[in-house]
Amino acid sequence: MREKTIRWAFWTAVLCSLLLGTVLFSLCIGSVGISLKKIIEVICEGNTSTEYSILFDIRLPRIILGFAIGGALSIAGVILQGMFRNPLVEPYTLGISGGAALGVCLNIVLRLNHTLGLFSLPLFGFLGANLVIMLVYSLSIRRGILKIQGLLLTGIMISFIASSLIMFIMAISRVEDLHGIVFWIMGSLEEPNWFLIKLSVLVSILGLIISYRFSLDLNAFSLGEEEASHLGINIERTKRSLFVLASLLTGCSVSVAGIIGFVGLVVPHFVRMFVGSDHRILLISSFICGAIFLIFCDTLARTIISPLELPVGVITGILGGSLFIYALSKKQAVLGGK
Repeated sequence: MREKTIRWAFWTAVLCSLLLGTVLFSLCIGSVGISLKKIIEVICEGNTSTEYSILFDIRLPRIILGFAIGGALSIAGVILQGMFRNPLVEPYTLGISGGAALGVCLNIVLRLNHTLGLFSLPLFGFLGANLVIMLVYSLSIRRGILKIQGLLLTGIMISFIASSLIMFIMAISRVEDLHGIVFWIMGSLEEPNWFLIKLSVLVSILGLIISYRFSLDLNAFSLGEEEASHLGINIERTKRSLFVLASLLTGCSVSVAGIIGFVGLVVPHFVRMFVGSDHRILLISSFICGAIFLIFCDTLARTIISPLELPVGVITGILGGSLFIYALSKKQAVLGGK
């Protein structure tokens, strides 16, 4: 047990160091390069320079939001993969992102964002995500039992339906509305509203704390529902709680930052290769690694074709897909060696 604790502490320290390094790298890199020495000087001098505005009004909000969204999506991915015992399940599989995207598309097409303000975009996204959550849940529960396979299939079908409705809306949209829909769907951390940023951080931290409460239950779920029940776990209550938690984390993330793919799928896979499958370390490691991954991807998205900016979903898709192929080939090589 002592050896395991030391190993967990080592990996946590390594990931925290990598997170700090990524944050500093993201602060320094951009259209205007700012050295680490200059950052320290700017902090000491206060808000009297252009560099201060760049750091604290543009780059820092994106870093904080990347920390929250990356962590939340990774935690949701760990929960769902453990709950379904399926490594291909991710936060967007259950149609939650489709519901959020559909809500935002309707908001843009009906021009409610002009009437109600930009705050209405994440609000409609969250409402759309919650409607899908309630629909998937109500269609998958029978006599108080939440059918896991039914939940997965229902979510996939609703995701397809939502995607088709979004394409229909895009086909009949004005050109100016189409640009807003496409850019939002591809994901972005450019969020000027500090209330939404703080809310995202609060939700992600609370999600991590609550999910840790279920770490031993998730370990038991890896043995199967029947074995978990023999270990004294209330299977149905745990499944409902985990589903709601993962759904709310995903819904909040998508409503604020749009659809940022591969984070909840790739990060748990990649982290599991190094720290193992024990959810007591997997949850916290995935949270930190998800934050690192998204902050790094956002830094690339805003600098790779500077001064233009790519949607962060493009970068997460390319890097995430490459990492997933690597993790898959590594796993097959290990299995082949045995």
